[in-house]
Order: sequence, then C-alpha cells, then structure tokens
Amino acid sequence: MDKLFKKNSVNQYLISFLAVSIVSLLCLFVRDKIDYKIIGYLLLLVVSILAIFLEIKPVLLAAILSALALDYLFIKPYYTLHIDNAQDAFLLIMFFIIALINAVLTNKFRRMQRAIQIKETRASTLKLYNTLLDSLSHELRTPIAAILGSIDTLQQKNVNLSTETQQKLHNEIEKASMKLNYQVENLLNMSRLESGYILPKLDWCDVKEIIYNVCSRLSEETKDHKIEYKIDENLPLFKLDYGLMEQIIYNLVYNCSQHTPKGANIEIKAKYDVDVDYEVHIDLIKKCIITISDTGYGFPADEIDRAFDKFHRFKDSKTGGTGLGLSIVKGFVEAQNGTIKLQNGEDGGADFILEFNVDCLPINSLKND
Repeated sequence: MDKLFKKNSVNQYLISFLAVSIVSLLCLFVRDKIDYKIIGYLLLLVVSILAIFLEIKPVLLAAILSALALDYLFIKPYYTLHIDNAQDAFLLIMFFIIALINAVLTNKFRRMQRAIQIKETRASTLKLYNTLLDSLSHELRTPIAAILGSIDTLQQKNVNLSTETQQKLHNEIEKASMKLNYQVENLLNMSRLESGYILPKLDWCDVKEIIYNVCSRLSEETKDHKIEYKIDENLPLFKLDYGLMEQIIYNLVYNCSQHTPKGANIEIKAKYDVDVDYEVHIDLIKKCIITISDTGYGFPADEIDRAFDKFHRFKDSKTGGTGLGLSIVKGFVEAQNGTIKLQNGEDGGADFILEFNVDCLPINSLKND
C-alpha cells in the first residue's frame, strides 16, 4: 500500500482531502449529540492514520484541513472561523500543533525504518557475497587447477605421453569443465532467483524425456551408483518449464550422487495423479509427482529443515559444495507453483518429493497430430 501511494503525489493530496472531508461530513450528523472535542480526536486519528501511509506534505495538508474543519463546522459559532472564547482557541491551536507534530514524527520514524532496512539489506548482501566467495574459493579453484594442470602436461614437448595417458588427461579436462559449468550455472540461477527474474515458460513437457536426458548427462557422476527408473508407462505431457525442470532433476540427482557412498541406489519415480477438490465437488486437481530417492546416509534430523537454505552445508558432510543446489531446486519448483518435500527414508537415505498442480495432455491424443 505504501508503494502504491508513492506512485502519484496528486493521489496522495486527493486522499488527504477526501479522508478529512468524509469524516467531517459524517460527524456533521452527530455534532449536536457529541462534544466537538470528541470530533477533534476523530480528526486527529484520521491524520495519524494518513501519516502512516502518506508522505509528509499530504499529511500536513490533512492536518490543516482538519483544523479548519473543526473550527468552521464544529466550534460555535458554526460556519465561521471566528472563536468566541480563549479556551476554544487554545484547544484549536493545540489540536493543530499535535497534528503537525504527529505527522512530522511519524514521517521521521518511517524514514528511520527505511534507513534501517537499507542498512540491514546491505549487511545481508555483504554477508551473502562473503559467504559465496568463501564457498566458491575451493569449488571453482579445484576444477580450474585440474584443467590447467592437464593442459600444461599435454603441452609439454619433451614428454612423450601415451595415447591412454592423453585420453585420461582429456577426460580430466572434460570432467573438470563440467563441474565448473555446473557451479557457474548454479550461480547464475541463484542470481535469477534473488532478482525475482524467474518467469516460467510453460509448455507441454515430456517428464520421462527430461529424466533420461539428465541422467545421461550425469553418467560420469553416477557411474558408481545404480539408477532405477519407476516411471508410469502412460505418463502424459505436463505443462511445465522444460529448462527449469531439467535443472531441478539435474541438481537433485547430482546431489544424490555426491552425498551417497559408492554402490548406493538412486531411484527416480514419476507418476500422474488426480485429486478431487471437495470444496467445489467437481474440479479435479491434476498432479505431476516426481520422487527422487537414494539409499545413502540421509539427513541429520536436527538439520533437515535447513536443507534448502542458501549456502547451508551439513556438519557431517564429507564432500564440498557451495550449498546452492537444493535452494535453487526449491526456488525453481515454487516458481512453477509446485511444492518440494524432503524426508528421510524408512530404511535410510533421503526422499525428495516434488508435486506440481498442472495441466496434462495424454500422449495418446497426439497420435493423430
């Protein structure tokens, strides 16, 4: 509301005028039944409320109009600015002074609040960047060092490298480049989330295709794990953002591969579900439900609620990471009006459950297209 009033200064003056006018007109109907001092309190209340939302000049206008309305309409003799006795004159002057002081103090208080918010935002941003730099100092340096080291070895002319060694070095460069690209993508995605620039481009997506494509890209990271797919054969197309969904699945599967021991299973489920909305009795809520589970160590019970916090890394975590992957997942899921839930499995490991209330299109309906 505060921002709305600031957009147009003319509207603020109009609001001040209308607020005082409406209250004054309403009080006219009861001025013979109540003391004018009570009406003065009501007008003072109006000025106080306006001071919360409006800038100082429109509030000062409201204070002046209130004083004039009180004198002209409610202090005898009516419909004149003349005051018969010193007591009424003193009360009118005090009313005007209190209204002005209230307006000025409220305005100063709001300015102080804004200054404190700006200061806190700057401090939070500085802390964010410091944490980010600390987190990335190792995560970016390691793949860069691997790339530079491998290139340096390949460029040495006085060393004869076997074809097998050269291939290993090329693989190291590719692996480090992929890791570097993953970290940079996470940084860019977090920047988009922080700036509120996420505008999902919803279109018909084949979730099964996204899952298989992502797992193919992560074949190197998951080579020591067993991936099981449990995807409905007749899974329809869902109206989702293909790019965001790809990044969501990528981050979750990558997280499972990095935080589980070798030989652990990663299970990916995708299904279509329908719920009846009992409030209206007729609408059906169509859901796309994706579950990614692993048979690793799970999450510490006292820290599981912080899993999606930016830069949060668990105390017992043996692997590195910036702590951005899961927070990006949560942001991308919510950007598509979905929900994500994390829980430890009954037999160990962790379960990530994603639900999207979306439109769907049966694949069978596309056969004749």
